[in-house]
Amino acid sequence: MVTMREISKEQVLAALQNRHATKVFDSARLISDLDAQYILEAGRLSPSSIGLEPWKFVVVQNRQLRNKLKHLALGAQGQLDTASHFVIILARTNVQYNSPYVLDHMRQVQQMPEEVVQYISGALKNVQQVRGLLNDERLLYEWSAKQAYIALGNMMTAAALIGIDSCPFEGFDYAEVDRILADEGLLENGNFQSAVMMALGYRQEEPKRAKTRSDMEKLVAWR
Repeated sequence: MVTMREISKEQVLAALQNRHATKVFDSARLISDLDAQYILEAGRLSPSSIGLEPWKFVVVQNRQLRNKLKHLALGAQGQLDTASHFVIILARTNVQYNSPYVLDHMRQVQQMPEEVVQYISGALKNVQQVRGLLNDERLLYEWSAKQAYIALGNMMTAAALIGIDSCPFEGFDYAEVDRILADEGLLENGNFQSAVMMALGYRQEEPKRAKTRSDMEKLVAWR
């Protein structure tokens, strides 16, 4: 079993330094099933608000479906054609404190006693009321979508640590992508909407310039 001590800080930072938004992948090199499952597992293990896991990972390997997405995701043209794996992360919309999904997740997945379910549900109700989520479907979606980005980041980092490249995307027609995914039966009658996309594979060539970032002093404040 791998322990945390077997992964050095230097190795993690080197992987993040090497990671870049890969525009074109080497289509001849495919990610192994074992590595793909490892990356998805990193997403599955990601943290979420009270552990509700308000996401779903759709791995799009079907070429016909990828071609449909190309017309709707202008920023992913090269990646849709060449990526070994292409993932759409969906955000759950039925996450109101008393929704059947939330209550069932607490009981069946988290195996909470009924009194704890009622307590946590009540606490979640208070949070959602304060944030104005209860009567706004858009805000409920955005609450889930923000958490989906945690899973996205974890999967990209997990991939980088084993030398697999990635690229995230927001530049797509959300409504039309959702329509296509609904036709595929992937949105569970409106309980999901697309949040973000991610391409995975191996870079075809090295980036033309070195990674640039602001100095730490500009980004961090200590008090």
